[in-house]
Amino acid sequence: MKHWKHTLALLAALTLLSACGWVSDLIHDDEVVARLGKHKLYRSELAGFIPHDATPEDSARLAGQYINTWAKELLFLDLAGTRLSKSESDVTKELEDYRRSLLRFRYEQQYINERLDTVVSPAEIEEFYQTHQDLFALQVPIVKARFLDIMKESPALDLIKKKMASDAAEDLAEADSLAYTSAIRYEDRSDVWLDMPVYAKFFGYDYGTVLSKLRSDGYIILEEEQGDIKIGYVCQMRKPGTTAPPEYCEARIREIILSNRKHALLSSLEQDLLKDALDQDKLIIY
Repeated sequence: MKHWKHTLALLAALTLLSACGWVSDLIHDDEVVARLGKHKLYRSELAGFIPHDATPEDSARLAGQYINTWAKELLFLDLAGTRLSKSESDVTKELEDYRRSLLRFRYEQQYINERLDTVVSPAEIEEFYQTHQDLFALQVPIVKARFLDIMKESPALDLIKKKMASDAAEDLAEADSLAYTSAIRYEDRSDVWLDMPVYAKFFGYDYGTVLSKLRSDGYIILEEEQGDIKIGYVCQMRKPGTTAPPEYCEARIREIILSNRKHALLSSLEQDLLKDALDQDKLIIY
């Protein structure tokens, strides 16, 4: 039933395409839906591109896109066939190079997936961090901070503003509770390091503007014309040029360690293959 409904939808779409003038003489027979010179596009090819639950209008749009792409691709191929010389048209070597690269890539992926140890211990991360700190110089400021967006006339404004700057767990819990009922938005990101450009998105400004509003007491205050006020409190900040803290670098270090392991596996594989080929006299160097 679904197939029959889809066939009806596709026929309706193709009829609509023809009526709109997007494709002329679209349906030639029961199978061919478009023709370009000696090339034919069949209904089965087109049907596979259109979702079964598409409306007739969406089917028409998708069919038009597919047919135009199909036609443009063939027009380029036909043009290349007439304008390029025999040697220029010969892509045998390129295809063979691509086939070899693809087969090698697929086997390398299989080899790595079967052998790669993906467990990276905290001790390994710490050791890498301590011995490669030159890799972790900050390019932008990073912060641990909180953010509040609240209407200026809110009676809870001053209290939340005060509590959000506290280090006491009970004060922060109270700020969060008050903000839940009184604020437009409240974010406590004091437990993670954020790039300053990411933090600035809370305010809706570029990070240079937000950073310029940072006061000596840690507050950032921006009043909006809509009647709300956006308040940030920076608990900690690291400046550009300084070394990023270990927890900020952890994900990157893990990726580097895993990448090094993959490289070591592939290098070992290459050496083993060469050694086996020499030992078995498969490879003879004159």
